[in-house]
Amino acid sequence: MKKSTINHQTSHINHQAVHYHYNLFPPDIVEWNELIPLIGPANAAIARYDGLLEAIPNAAILLSPLTTQEAVLSSRIEGTQATMGEVLEFEAEAKQTPYAEEKRNDIQEVLNYRRALRHAMTMLETIPLSLRVVLETHRVLLDSVRGHGKAPGQLRKIPNWIGPAGCTMENARYVPISADKLPDAMTALEKYIHAESVPDILIQLAVIHAEFEALHPFLDGNGRLGRMIVPLFLWQAGLIRQPMFYISAFLEENRDEYYERLLAVSRDGNWSGWCAFFLRALCTQARENEKRASTILELYNAQKTALVALTHSQYTIHALDWIFEKPIFKSNDFVESAGIPAPTARRILSLFRGNDILTTLVEASGRRPATYAFSELLNIAEGHDVF
Repeated sequence: MKKSTINHQTSHINHQAVHYHYNLFPPDIVEWNELIPLIGPANAAIARYDGLLEAIPNAAILLSPLTTQEAVLSSRIEGTQATMGEVLEFEAEAKQTPYAEEKRNDIQEVLNYRRALRHAMTMLETIPLSLRVVLETHRVLLDSVRGHGKAPGQLRKIPNWIGPAGCTMENARYVPISADKLPDAMTALEKYIHAESVPDILIQLAVIHAEFEALHPFLDGNGRLGRMIVPLFLWQAGLIRQPMFYISAFLEENRDEYYERLLAVSRDGNWSGWCAFFLRALCTQARENEKRASTILELYNAQKTALVALTHSQYTIHALDWIFEKPIFKSNDFVESAGIPAPTARRILSLFRGNDILTTLVEASGRRPATYAFSELLNIAEGHDVF
């Protein structure tokens, strides 16, 4: 029988496979005394972050590096090795960078993550979060990458299991729901996503994420898609005004506990332990998201003031917005596509470069244009100095 083996790289190996928790969804969570002290701070942190989102003009542009970093980190949890800088340089170089095939594949998976999130956002403008949205988003996520032969956009029709590469179902770490029961289980999950009688929205989201990962409904891409559901649900529920919530940094940093808490749901019925971990993730990341978004907004406002005085051009703000959205770019792309008259674009670029706004990654040579990086913005998104 065909199988799909997923290797979640973790130091813990359980030689007796944990199986999906049949007939125990949705859970009856009774340990509210443990969760209530975590719910309030998580909601408050998310509300503060959302308040900042409201204050950011053109948040989709200004926070685009954070969106790329989320795609990088979510993919890294699954084993990819691409950095945000490599992804953005790959884009800037029109995919002509001399990376090895493995690296190019990693980068393409990150780009697909971003594209899939945008696709889901577009769909959610007219229809609710549903199985249809999940299937369509999965199709985009796996388009033309390593998982493209694993039924993109289709629920799996064969077994899969999680464990070390090459393991059998018997010595796997986890065995998801059987394929024949998967359609009904996904229908039950969809119903729970829209349930209005749940005691708390954040607990509802915690349960949704855990159940999605427990079902493991696809042959590939389950982890990334499950994490993508987090900002989409928060947005649809009205807790954030744009689907820009970045949770993967906490989950990557606590990867072993992340997998163990998910495993304990099926193995021990420990939903409350998982929910507590997830609430801490939401709270920690909401605070970190607020901090980085605030720093980006401060950078934008400072640069706007300084650069208007420097360039004396009506196109300065337009140019600044362009490099916030594309913080690694080729000089000719800026001149040709920034929507600024070419002579003015070249003058602005020269001023930006001469005043250390931009770092030169690749010097111009012959017909090859220079490649520049907006280092200060990228370092904020990375969380430390990289450029």
